[in-house]
Amino acid sequence: MKFIDMSPVPSTVAGMTQVLVVEDEYIIAANLQENLESLGYRVADIATEATEAIEKASILRPDIVLMDIRLRGGTDGVKAAEQIWNRLQIPVIFITGHSDRTTLERAKSTFPFGYLLKPIKDRELYVAIETALNRYEREQLLATVFRSIGDGIIVVNTRGRVMFLNRSAELLTGWLQEEARDQELPAVFNVMTAATRLPIGNLALAAIQQDQIIFLGEQFLLTTKDGTIFPVTDSIAPVKNHKGLITGAVIVFRDDTQRQRQADYNRTTERAQLLERQTAELQALNELKDDFLSTVSHELRTPLTNIRMAIQMLEITLDQQSDLDATGTDRMTRYLNILRDQCNQELSLVNNLLELQQIEAGLHPIEHVEVRLDEWIANSLEIFQERAHSRGQQLQMLIASDLPVLVTDLTILTRVFAELLMNACKYTPPGGEITVSACAQPNEVIQLVVCNTGVTIAAADLPRIFDKFYRVPKGDRYQQGGTGLGLALIKQLVGLLGGSIWAESDIDHTCFTVELPLVPPQAPA
Repeated sequence: MKFIDMSPVPSTVAGMTQVLVVEDEYIIAANLQENLESLGYRVADIATEATEAIEKASILRPDIVLMDIRLRGGTDGVKAAEQIWNRLQIPVIFITGHSDRTTLERAKSTFPFGYLLKPIKDRELYVAIETALNRYEREQLLATVFRSIGDGIIVVNTRGRVMFLNRSAELLTGWLQEEARDQELPAVFNVMTAATRLPIGNLALAAIQQDQIIFLGEQFLLTTKDGTIFPVTDSIAPVKNHKGLITGAVIVFRDDTQRQRQADYNRTTERAQLLERQTAELQALNELKDDFLSTVSHELRTPLTNIRMAIQMLEITLDQQSDLDATGTDRMTRYLNILRDQCNQELSLVNNLLELQQIEAGLHPIEHVEVRLDEWIANSLEIFQERAHSRGQQLQMLIASDLPVLVTDLTILTRVFAELLMNACKYTPPGGEITVSACAQPNEVIQLVVCNTGVTIAAADLPRIFDKFYRVPKGDRYQQGGTGLGLALIKQLVGLLGGSIWAESDIDHTCFTVELPLVPPQAPA
């Protein structure tokens, strides 16, 4: 009997990750099934040739496919894997006894999620499957983000050939991603000048060669795959990896028809004064939208680039090692931590944006309850004591003994307090102090103050730190990170409670003060 000690167990074992095995050698297929089941996976079925593999993948919809490259019949595993991914978006790991360069290059052309050489060891099999599932989950998250963006997005490689289109780009150009992949950019993004009707060529190559963003003005037309022509406005920017090397370019574009129609209407209407005001308002909204998209694009681009590089490094690590040693495990762990942290940052950004939109639309729920501040603050600080201690920070509480009962929304109050404490822990250097104080003011308000040492915010930055997407310049290593939405959201939440918040800072000392009414005006009597 074979005993296998794998730690940790597969992350999806509770849901029984289903694997489709495609192998035309019976003994090898049976051995793979035994190994997979001993690792906690479920073998959905076994296929022996490409057509059967595609049919079973379509019916069974497994979580992952183990695909032998050399199969019986007219179609090999590479072609089958390509069709399974294009039709079903199911990740494929190649298993083969052939490691020649030609086979490897053909396999790489289908963007597989792994590549294992026979004979396959249990640990290699486990690591390959878990890595592929993690990569697939993260890529699906990124694909969801891209699909939710209203503008068209096209990514090309350094040769100016299309690698990716989001759903908006497919709708605007008429090209599906599988049709457009590896096409020259002008074939898919066929843009010409409105005045001369001459094609502008492959501006992605120009952006890559000049290493700068190229913006198209208003007089450009896009011809779709079916021949439809409409005006577009866009920008083309080079994409760089973590080493600063250009790996391609990204084109962000939108249909400019509606804006141009509005502009024509504004120029021809007789009500000049009213239209002048409407034009100014429209222009301001467009500038705000462009600024927002530009900022969010930056906030997404850097983490996504890091995620992509981490995935590539994981693949290299797994390809180069027949059995993971301690060094390989450490490297894999470090790259996975990068993926997790960057994805968490993106999720935090999206969640904060949605909550800000909810507040601004007046839809954020509020439920007033009575809160005993001395008990609540003491309980809340317990959560942060261990974090502060692990960072070598001192966390202390100065609470007045005669604090009255506060009527407020406890969920919102906890969110505000936690955000301020997390910022204090994040930006306080080792050996620094964090102080939380609370007292009642004569005008029937409660004042909560969170102070920390070791950080100075310049006077010029204080008025702007609550603005959306504003981050204090990197004066030292403790003043960096974040998305610039946390304090903006906190200010809005404090406003929902009928209170106010402000910051004060001097040399190596910063305080955030929150003032809340004992009973907010909208609370029930």
